[in-house]
Amino acid sequence: MKGLLSSEADALLPRFWRDRTLPFVEARSVEDGRHFCYAKHAHETFSIGAVTGGRSIYLNGRMREQVGTGAVVVVNPEDVHACNPCDDQPWSYRMLYVDVAWLTALQHELGFSPNQDFRAFSTTLTTDARLYAGLNRLYTLLLDQHAEHLHKHSAAISFFSTMQSTLTPAPAVTAEANRKLIRAAEFISDNCTRTLKLDDICAAADLSASYLIRAFKQHFGMTPHAYLVNRRIQYGRARLKQGHAIAEVALEAGFSDQAHFQREFKRLSAATPGQYRA
Repeated sequence: MKGLLSSEADALLPRFWRDRTLPFVEARSVEDGRHFCYAKHAHETFSIGAVTGGRSIYLNGRMREQVGTGAVVVVNPEDVHACNPCDDQPWSYRMLYVDVAWLTALQHELGFSPNQDFRAFSTTLTTDARLYAGLNRLYTLLLDQHAEHLHKHSAAISFFSTMQSTLTPAPAVTAEANRKLIRAAEFISDNCTRTLKLDDICAAADLSASYLIRAFKQHFGMTPHAYLVNRRIQYGRARLKQGHAIAEVALEAGFSDQAHFQREFKRLSAATPGQYRA
């Protein structure tokens, strides 16, 4: 950003929105995505976003598509994904990150999968004009400092209710088929702030090291170590949202020092811890 005026540089910073009265949703926007590149990563939250300008490359699992203005990207919890600029071309986007428990409860209220957990979607990309417009309206309303809480909360329920009938649900998948791999992932998640050894994970999941390394990446789209780092960043994000100091969070999350935390956070979040915390 060398040579930019301070106002221009500020406009290029990622923008985050959170409200303690609406803890189930978080928003992010970027006006020039050339400056914010992601490594492949995953979220605990459900994510949905709108490309508001330019073009980018969207990766989700094995899918790789070029997307442009009007596109809506959909990312189920724990789906490995990334979205980065095309040949240094400018692009802009808005994202909403939604708590899975809140969205699951809404699905149950609407009569979807009442005896199951979150109902994922097979739709990962759409150009549905109504969904695109609805997402942008909700984003604008959430950031409106003069809008009342009741208006924002009602609009969120309305948008995500409509979304359920717009996106295609994913086929039901039972945990039984991959229960040992899921057990390994759960062990990593539950112990992500510790120093983990491969033998620890293998013992918890009752898997050989060679099978774990091969099958884990095939199932989750990342190695056990990458999964561990990703979970540590998610843990760090949660602590930063609560207002904890960056140096404190870095050590709590299991990183060797603040510099290591900063590097990994920016690599996976396309923002610095300070930008996210602010």
